[in-house]
Amino acid sequence: MVKITKKGQKAWVTFSIVPDGVESVSVCGEWNDWQDEPMKVKKSGEFYITKVLPVDNEFQFGYRINDEQWHHDSELDSVPSPFGSMNALLKI
Repeated sequence: MVKITKKGQKAWVTFSIVPDGVESVSVCGEWNDWQDEPMKVKKSGEFYITKVLPVDNEFQFGYRINDEQWHHDSELDSVPSPFGSMNALLKI
C-alpha cells in the first residue's frame, strides 16, 4: 500500500506492506537507482518507510522480501521489468 501527501513540489510517500512470516523487507526503485532501502517494522508486522519524492513524476519500484523474493504492489499499475518480473508504477 502507498500513501501520498503532496506539499508544493514535494510528496511524502509512505510505502507499507504486511507480508506473512518474513524477516526483512526493502523497497527499491528508480528514485534511488534500485538500491535496497530497509523498511522498519511495527509490532503489527507491517513494514513501512517514508520517502520524499518530487511531484509530477512516475517511478517504478518493488519490494525485496528476505533479500531475495521480488514483490510489486498490486494496488498500483504494474509494468514488466527486464528481469521477467513485474514492477509497480508509482505516479505522483
